[in-house]
Amino acid sequence: MARWTISRYARNDILAVRPPVLLAPALPMPYHNEKPIILREDSMATLRPDPSFYPSAKQAAQAPAEELAYLAILSPDASRPDAIGVVDVKPGSKSFGRVVGQFDMPNKGDELHHFGWNACSASLCPWAAHPHVERRYLVVPGINSSRIHILDTKANPRRPELVKVIEPETLAKKTGYASPHTVHCGPDGIYLSALGAPNGDGPGGLFVLDHDSFEPKNAWERDRGPQQLAYDFAWHLGHDTTITSEWGTPSMVRNGLVPELLLGGKYGNSLHVWDLRKGTHQQRLPLGDQYQMTLELRPARDPRKAYGFVGVVISLEDLSASIWMWYKDDGKSLPRAERGDGKDGKDGSGKGRERGRDSRSEWKVQKVITIPAEPADPADLPPLLQGFKAVPPLVSDINLSLDDKQLYVSCWGTGELRQYDVSDPFSPRLTATTQIGGIVRRAAHPAKPSQRLNGGPQMVELSRDGRRVYLTNGLYSPWDVQFYPDGMKGWMVKLDTKPEGGMAPDSRFFLEMEPGMRCHQVRLQGGDASSDSFCFSS
Repeated sequence: MARWTISRYARNDILAVRPPVLLAPALPMPYHNEKPIILREDSMATLRPDPSFYPSAKQAAQAPAEELAYLAILSPDASRPDAIGVVDVKPGSKSFGRVVGQFDMPNKGDELHHFGWNACSASLCPWAAHPHVERRYLVVPGINSSRIHILDTKANPRRPELVKVIEPETLAKKTGYASPHTVHCGPDGIYLSALGAPNGDGPGGLFVLDHDSFEPKNAWERDRGPQQLAYDFAWHLGHDTTITSEWGTPSMVRNGLVPELLLGGKYGNSLHVWDLRKGTHQQRLPLGDQYQMTLELRPARDPRKAYGFVGVVISLEDLSASIWMWYKDDGKSLPRAERGDGKDGKDGSGKGRERGRDSRSEWKVQKVITIPAEPADPADLPPLLQGFKAVPPLVSDINLSLDDKQLYVSCWGTGELRQYDVSDPFSPRLTATTQIGGIVRRAAHPAKPSQRLNGGPQMVELSRDGRRVYLTNGLYSPWDVQFYPDGMKGWMVKLDTKPEGGMAPDSRFFLEMEPGMRCHQVRLQGGDASSDSFCFSS
């Protein structure tokens, strides 16, 4: 006879009934104080999984197209509150490409940066504790204020409502961290990275929010080993592995790029491998001190595959940017096993701390793409770059399609978006480029061909079907002014892409921010290529 499971949700002390699920302890049909349970209609819990959750990336790629995009809008001088804007991205709509809703934060000076959903397809993992939560709440940190805002999008997706603010004092007390940065929804909680401690120093790391109350639970790491700097993080759910990257502590980044730290090789230059379940450090993968700022991580979306890509902002040798591939060298988890012959011919063996791991399954890192700097007249360069007589690409974001075949690389300095075929991850092949903005190039958008644009492709978000890319041009306010000192004008654009190769700007979609405002990350309604993790291959 089928039996039912019961789960207690912290908010409003709601008990929610779940249908039979494998691996869940069984209890009789529950009663509370001898009375049947009445399920509240507005509870986070539902009797069926959220329809935007998919067991595999392959199934998610067949999901309906997004109709709304959520956009971080910020006031760089803190003269007004930052906001989450809602953009109409439904073709044919009368308001296509325009802001149709906006929630202003209750305080000034947050510097909204990365944000994410409270729940996603990871909730369908067999061992997930919360398979019936909804993709409903946006978790929105402020990198400068250390506040975390929870916005409810369910009642009216165009009018998000604030339901909770986690103050910096609470975050510091419960986790020891400050400057929350990246948000990812996991099977057992909401994970965030943080750049460092409340005093501006390190270490940075990860912490967890409760799925239901959104209260900070704890710092995630139980043994951090040599890791001190933090930035992004990614999971290989099929291999019980977490990967983390490095930028700098709050004091290293909050007032802009520090040339002395950069030239001294003090910004992040390594990846770290962790045991996902235990929170213990297993391996450090050093790229070399000349490779500065290992930022965005994009793991293979198929959980059987144990590899991914990371963007490196700059090389001190020649100002080039690069893309590196990390991989598990076990002869099983790669499209082509035991390969080590990437175009750049550099294999970082990552010989860090090995804690009894079988050498046949160690993790390695290898450079697979180099993007050179472009020569430039010093008169066209900001003071920071004039002595180099060149424009560095400054790779600041990357994104990987759900089929693991297309990699998009944003070059914020040169004003270029690159598309690579990474079907063979060891040998990426450039398939298309688009130019817009740039420190020197100032390439225009088709909607306004005579308007020279500053800023460049910075945050890049990809639709689940791999056919639409959304770009914004703001990086981080104190860094924006160093590389674009004439004043950055914020914009968001859309490109139509071909999964087989090729892309072109949509001439109908050119969203300019209000004077004095900039924009950063984009999240798509229902999920996007970087929002979800998957536990099933197909």
